[in-house]
Amino acid sequence: MSTRTLISPAQLARRRGKFLYWTVFAVVVAAFALVFLGPLYWLASSGVKDAQEVIRTPPTLVPRSFTPGNYTRAWDVMDLSRLLLNTTFYAFGALACQLVLDVAAAYSLSRLRPVLGKAILGMMLATLMIPATVLVVPQYLTVLDVPVVHRNLLNTPWAIWLPSVTNAFNIFLLKRFFDSIPKELLDAAAMDGASPMRILWSIVLPVSRPILGVVSIFAIVGVWKDFLWPMLTLPDPTKQTLNVGVYSLSTGVPVNILIAALTIASLPTLLIFLVFQRNIMSGLTAGGLKG
Repeated sequence: MSTRTLISPAQLARRRGKFLYWTVFAVVVAAFALVFLGPLYWLASSGVKDAQEVIRTPPTLVPRSFTPGNYTRAWDVMDLSRLLLNTTFYAFGALACQLVLDVAAAYSLSRLRPVLGKAILGMMLATLMIPATVLVVPQYLTVLDVPVVHRNLLNTPWAIWLPSVTNAFNIFLLKRFFDSIPKELLDAAAMDGASPMRILWSIVLPVSRPILGVVSIFAIVGVWKDFLWPMLTLPDPTKQTLNVGVYSLSTGVPVNILIAALTIASLPTLLIFLVFQRNIMSGLTAGGLKG
């Protein structure tokens, strides 16, 4: 059975068909590269221009005043080392909380099958339809005065960590992967006397490394790129994240130095994607077929 494509193999074998195919392919790739990489190039190149050239109209495509020292000045003026350390601490703390609680929730829904488990999962997924900005006010009021314990979590890492745990998308991804693990494997471990916790630790988690990697990347990037929530819950300048800190210190800073700081702030998430892009795709598709 042959595969149906837009261009038949016979047409593609002709010289004219090859020329048209590769021409269209090159144009489409170039267009997408321009759309996605153009803003990144403008960001990086503007960081090495002087202040007058950055605001020049029309803008220069290639920097005429090459001043790479802008990045060093941005590092010192914006105190980026402290902001990077704060953001890293918040990101990996949120990752730890998500791995513990989201894995427990997904494993319970997938293997322990509690009463009304499908309804609970359905209500979790329904929260994905609610815009994140709608939840800002109730979340802020909760962090301001946590029910039962009556604690104010502002200016504490828990204000970032606890709201990040309630991630229905990550729980759904984990549950889907746990569902794909062969039931016979888990039943054999149970017959050998392994408890549900031992099965989770010794069998489920080792075979779930691809999806755990995906969830880890989502958790880190989610905290790293967030702006509104850290700005509301971390008003102390010494505890702010990278995005909020750059915004707070931008007053009176030359525009080229500010752009250089924004470029440095964007590098970690770009590097994470470039290094782990293959893991992201393999992890998302790993639970698609039951093995």
